[in-house]
Amino acid sequence: MSKINPVPVSKFAIVLKWFKRFAFLALLGIFVFILLNALVRYSTKSYVFADVNKIPKCYTALVLGARVYHNGQPSGILRDRLDNALELYQQGKVQRFLLSGDHGRVEYDEVNNMKRHLERKGVPSKDIFLDHAGFDTYDSMVRAKEVFAVTDVIIVTQAFHLPRAIFIARQKGLNAYGYIADEARYPSLRILQARESFAVIKAIKDVALNAAPKYLGDVIPITGDSSKSYD
Repeated sequence: MSKINPVPVSKFAIVLKWFKRFAFLALLGIFVFILLNALVRYSTKSYVFADVNKIPKCYTALVLGARVYHNGQPSGILRDRLDNALELYQQGKVQRFLLSGDHGRVEYDEVNNMKRHLERKGVPSKDIFLDHAGFDTYDSMVRAKEVFAVTDVIIVTQAFHLPRAIFIARQKGLNAYGYIADEARYPSLRILQARESFAVIKAIKDVALNAAPKYLGDVIPITGDSSKSYD
């Protein structure tokens, strides 16, 4: 009786097998990526407002930082955030501002320039608090609660950014709402939206791991003396 030798597996068949596995994992990853983004948007939808008359009153407006030019002027995105926060203040929806941005270098200062913008509009400095270490949205939310003792807050930023910001804030125990600051069609909007999709995944990871912000520090209650937050 002759011995039957097994048919050798070709290199092509091996490559095809691994390609199918990779394709399956890639498709699964894309599905999970889309699903998580959709869940964050859906879970925060009821907390997002575009009408100043409908948004609930909160003690604090949290304005998230963005680019400031070399001459100290806020970029269009940041100016719209500040002006919409000012509207909340003028309509009696908030009593204090918490301006959270990047002031990690002497030569780049988002928060003091944000403060000057509001002061030029007539806001007294006693109502403006500065968070110099709001290096990203997650840090801004954690520091709002842990450093500034914020409990209820209206987050002011663009629509593409609000779901992630509200998701983090509420997961961290803040009674948070969002006010849409879109006043223009921003040239870089598509890029920002694409980046935001990946930032949502990072936010979920940070919340799940209870990540620590880059800096915390002494408590400066939002109900107290704002000058203690100045540099």
